[in-house]
Amino acid sequence: MQRRTVFLGLSSLALLAACGGDSGKFRLYSGPRVTQIQVFKAKRRMFLFSGNKVIKRYKIGLGGNPVGAKHFEGDGKTPEGLYYINRRNPKSAYHLSLGVSYPNAEDIAFAKAQGHPPGGDIMIHGRAGKNDPKKRDWTAGCIAVKDSEIEEIYSMITLGTPIYIFP
Repeated sequence: MQRRTVFLGLSSLALLAACGGDSGKFRLYSGPRVTQIQVFKAKRRMFLFSGNKVIKRYKIGLGGNPVGAKHFEGDGKTPEGLYYINRRNPKSAYHLSLGVSYPNAEDIAFAKAQGHPPGGDIMIHGRAGKNDPKKRDWTAGCIAVKDSEIEEIYSMITLGTPIYIFP
């Protein structure tokens, strides 16, 4: 009887915790491992792959000036090339976010040669009510999805996952 009471009490606490605060945005994922992300800027689509099979697809928003590769801080462009997911931010101003490893050494060298900083802090993130729903591309160079989608993506992606960003 005592074990059952303890179990029911702990179960109730877990359910209450799941209903309040930020805990509702964290999901569990038990599907196939995501081995790469592919982003196609022109089509505004992002695909999660396990091996060579697409397991999820999303519509995305980009930087406010999306055509062309990101070269400098403040250019409003989303980078192009191979990067990696290098950090997780559970307290993001945009619901949840996953860091993209821009700038790499090549990006830094190019920007420096032009006399400009390369910028940084490129993320895959949610919206958290921050964008005008009529504008498709509104970020400062990040990749945006719906809040419910970043919750799913956040649960599926591990640090070090490669992300290929195509024009």
